Amino acid sequence: MVAVDAGVRRLLADSGEARTWVSPRADLVMALLGVWYGVGLMIDAWAHSTLAELETFFTPWHAAFYSGFAAVSGWIIWQVYRNVRTGRSGLAAVPNGYLAGLLAIPGFAAFGFADMMWHTFLGIEQTIDILFSPSHLGLILTMMLIITTPLRSAWSAPDIGERPRLSRLLPALIGLGFGATLVSLFLSYGNAMQRSPNGIVRDFSALEGNGADILAASMIITNIMVLAPVLFLLRRWQLPFGSATVLSAVGILMPGAQTAFRNLPILLTFVAAGLVSDLLIRWLRPSRERRGAYWAFAGLSAFATWSLYIAVASVFAGQLPVVPELWTGAPIVAGLVGLALGALFLPNALPAETGESGARRA
Repeated sequence: MVAVDAGVRRLLADSGEARTWVSPRADLVMALLGVWYGVGLMIDAWAHSTLAELETFFTPWHAAFYSGFAAVSGWIIWQVYRNVRTGRSGLAAVPNGYLAGLLAIPGFAAFGFADMMWHTFLGIEQTIDILFSPSHLGLILTMMLIITTPLRSAWSAPDIGERPRLSRLLPALIGLGFGATLVSLFLSYGNAMQRSPNGIVRDFSALEGNGADILAASMIITNIMVLAPVLFLLRRWQLPFGSATVLSAVGILMPGAQTAFRNLPILLTFVAAGLVSDLLIRWLRPSRERRGAYWAFAGLSAFATWSLYIAVASVFAGQLPVVPELWTGAPIVAGLVGLALGALFLPNALPAETGESGARRA
């Protein structure tokens, strides 16, 4: 026992070397294993949303989810172990960007056990209560830290530069995209991506009741969820064409799983909006040094997204909403919210030499 304790202390004692980065290929593997992890959660979310007979923690859906956790955890631990074999120990053995994910692994396992106990003694949630379960909130918090590891790794990697290629940035985009889906899952009650074309037109066709109020609020919430990740990345990189489209394609997977992809036209609208955002990025060239272009992108991207949303809903429903103020004004409100979000993210232009491209380690 004494020898084991001494060995643990030696492993945890920092050997003092500067921390290193994993290879881009290792980050890509991490991101792809994160897809397994994230899709496992989406399958579980689908089961909770559509299967009324769930009565136990031990389901195929949980197996898909927790096996994904085992895969990403094993990969993170392997990256640390590779450094330990070279003589490193403590923080020096943990690659840059991987520390938060490593620390989140035991936390996720603990919350997973708590979730099993919760389901065993209190039952299986199937409505909005699933989004407020303390064990679920703990799982999502720790999962967020794990699945965004490729983003933190790429953030200050010495080979990535200010103008990365899409292939080099792809692991970070996948990690951030799946991280954003976790937010969308726990804001499902305000996610406009889950609406059907007929439902959108119906709610914006009547002023009685609260349908229009709920839809308008959902559009604002979803607007922030969709736009914020892109604005966040634009403070760090000059994004390659396709970045916003990748984020959008990943972003529709969670609401698609929750609705069994019954509202596919609306979901694909957001992918098209991502492509429009990529075109705006190419045209405006927003960056932390170009505040005006950054703000313009934020406002125009949001306006275009929700204009497409109303247009596609109207086409598939066969008519425009009856109340013109709602369907004409909602995209303008979204654009103004986008502009405000841009000003919040970048209140002042940052000179290149004092930007956020310096080394950051997590």
